Amino acid sequence: MSSSSEHWNNIFCTKADPQLGWYEGDVTQTLKFLAQIPPGESRRVFLPGAGTSSLVEELLNRGHELILNDISDEALNKLRHRVGTNDKLTYLHHDISKTLPDGISPIDLWIDRAVLHFLLDEDDIQTYFSNLKSAIRLGGYALLAEFSLAGAPKCAGLELHRYCVDELSRRMCPEFVLVEHEDYTYINPAGDPRPYVYALFKT
Repeated sequence: MSSSSEHWNNIFCTKADPQLGWYEGDVTQTLKFLAQIPPGESRRVFLPGAGTSSLVEELLNRGHELILNDISDEALNKLRHRVGTNDKLTYLHHDISKTLPDGISPIDLWIDRAVLHFLLDEDDIQTYFSNLKSAIRLGGYALLAEFSLAGAPKCAGLELHRYCVDELSRRMCPEFVLVEHEDYTYINPAGDPRPYVYALFKT
């Protein structure tokens, strides 16, 4: 975990949020998918790569309980300084490609924007999906937003495993079914297009 943590810590230490290649000042795309989930069915939310995302405040304002996970303790420290601490927030410094620690309550919704695609080793990918499937309660949801096959091959100086909806669906089966998906082109802070695939699943 140390080398990956160091890589991400260096990024979060040396760049302001709007300089990050994945920075979103507007999280409408994610909220559009969350609007498909009936009210009251996504109270406890797990973000496997929370970073310093402004989605956190949006979810808090909607009354969700959040588990904010990141491999970078610097990212979590920045987020904690910005958002604070309360009984609706849990900060978790963990490598999501490793088995989740014991004691995490069942969650209603897993939101991954641009985390899974950084995992290249098949064992790491399988552990990620095992974490997701074991963490989400029956009837819960997962929203995965990853670089699509048309997307850039690298991000943050790292090679990526890009996805199509068919591969995501295959890896989520048989426990989850696909609810909705969309190809979406995100324009990063440098003005460059970044094709994503968004896919919402339900148990």
